[in-house]
Amino acid sequence: MQLNKIELHGYRNFSELSLATAAGVNIIIGPNAQGKTNLLEAIHVLALTKSHRTSKDRELIGWNETSARIEAEIERKLGKITLELQLSAQGKKAKINGLEQRKLSAFVGTVNVVLFAPEDLDIVKGAPGIRRRFMDMEIGQVHPAYLYDSLQYQRILQQRNNYLKSTDAARASAEMLEVWNEQLAASGVKMMQRRQNFIYKLQGWADKIHAGITGGKESLTVVYKPSLSAEEGTSSQEQSSLLQQFMLKLSQGKEQEFRRGTTLIGPHRDDLAFAINGRDVQTYGSQGQQRTAALSLKLAELELMREEIGEYPLLLLDDVLSELDQERQTQLIETFQNRVQTFITTTGLESVNMGRLKDAAIYHVRGGTVLP
Repeated sequence: MQLNKIELHGYRNFSELSLATAAGVNIIIGPNAQGKTNLLEAIHVLALTKSHRTSKDRELIGWNETSARIEAEIERKLGKITLELQLSAQGKKAKINGLEQRKLSAFVGTVNVVLFAPEDLDIVKGAPGIRRRFMDMEIGQVHPAYLYDSLQYQRILQQRNNYLKSTDAARASAEMLEVWNEQLAASGVKMMQRRQNFIYKLQGWADKIHAGITGGKESLTVVYKPSLSAEEGTSSQEQSSLLQQFMLKLSQGKEQEFRRGTTLIGPHRDDLAFAINGRDVQTYGSQGQQRTAALSLKLAELELMREEIGEYPLLLLDDVLSELDQERQTQLIETFQNRVQTFITTTGLESVNMGRLKDAAIYHVRGGTVLP
């Protein structure tokens, strides 16, 4: 998979940009607040129709603009594809080869990306919400139907929580709560099974990569921790069993949920656990071990996506090389070199192991302008 060209119109501080990109490594250099991360973000938004930095689309539109547009030419195994995504106060419009898509889920997955930013080092040691977001963004690229289930789940969850806050168990309508429970469980079970299968596959790649980084001295285990048990697989029997368990837990926790005014069971409470040589790395691991685990997880994403879609995604490294020591930086470069089209942002080349990079294209960003 390759991004041949990207154009930005009214996107953040880029009023107009047309950039042809190199097939290998693209290094984007510039001081802070000049637009280099905005450029990487635009590629990410093109892939997922949402930013990794904000949930407000208005922030993606230039200060004096009423809309923003991202256009790109992508080359995949089956040929070239043109993409267009427009953002405005009226919402998003997406086109593939000039044809407007009725649903954004039909657009997501046309181009795939793996983003590694400094905050991703918190996947291991940060809050559970960071790990849930990690799962949602990566699964959604490979399985667009997951995005639909996730949106449905969030909508029902918000309605159910509003109801829990607005009344008490004694006055609650059992029929109304039952309807929300059924809808919540139906979407939630689909999400949980997708997450379980994704982490099961990712674990295999992450352990292999982690062993390579540590010279075989350490093994990495990544375990999906749902708020209720979920088994690998998607058979109708397993789904039915999990659905019944979900409904039972909701029923049993009703009194407590009304007291607290929130839903206590479901994918919004899921988490991941990491262990190195059987020892909890989130609690007992050194900072170096936590960073190696996070790096292994990101590199595993590349391999899992290649396995799922038949080609490597684009790799976006947002000012992350300066956060890694020489050993981890070398491992990262050796993984993507000559295999994955890569976009790297940095404030200066002194933080990049240029001796390991061959034929990298270098671009300078200043004030929303990109120069070779």
